[in-house]
Amino acid sequence: MRSVAAAFVFFTRLPFWRLNAFRVSAEYFSQVINYWAVVGWLTGSVMAVSLWVGNLILPYSVAVIIAILSRLLITGALHEDGLADFTDGFGGGNTRERILEIMKDSHIGTYGVIGLIFYFVLLYTLLSQLPLIWACSSILIADPLCKYISSYITRFLPYARTADTSKSKTVYSKMTMKVFVLSSFFGLIPLFLIPDVKWLIAIAFPIIVFLSLIALMKNKIQGYTGDCCGATFLLCELLLYLGVVIVYYNLI
Repeated sequence: MRSVAAAFVFFTRLPFWRLNAFRVSAEYFSQVINYWAVVGWLTGSVMAVSLWVGNLILPYSVAVIIAILSRLLITGALHEDGLADFTDGFGGGNTRERILEIMKDSHIGTYGVIGLIFYFVLLYTLLSQLPLIWACSSILIADPLCKYISSYITRFLPYARTADTSKSKTVYSKMTMKVFVLSSFFGLIPLFLIPDVKWLIAIAFPIIVFLSLIALMKNKIQGYTGDCCGATFLLCELLLYLGVVIVYYNLI
């Protein structure tokens, strides 16, 4: 379970490292992506609870903003930073080396700014279009499920950098069968929370965007980076919300 502890330390800014159980050696951080879905239960729950409680005392639109902000505070905008670097790199780079160089640059560029603006506008708009129970259920499902889907990036692509040139100095390991079973449990069990069986149609959206991003990365940089992982999760999650909105307004 040390790899699970490492995942909570790596993917959140909560002071887990203060607890002895979460003080793990560097070797366990290579497995964190395989337990990403476990962390999704925490971040998704905080976001959903923030939306539910916020709606009790504030207008729904404001509660949605607070819910989005709550996850940003917990993760330290780790995934959003990856999305910005991803859009900067793939938008501004025309060669593999240039894309990787841009993504490693700590300064945000035009493509990164535009990417984040569109992401947050779409995220806010999509969640605002759903009734409270649907929005909360969707958040609880989407966070761990899309992190589970995105964790498969290591099964499709090699790491595009070396450990020495990685920003986090961490190269993720591929899933073993034991880890696959555990990750699948935490990633797929949220589906039991679906408010309507037609909701399952929405799952096709993140799967399609995941495969599309895998093809793009393979073509452009012949691998993945940590930024690619963060961007993949956020885009898969966003498309899942889009699918839920389509289902709600057309099939329910």
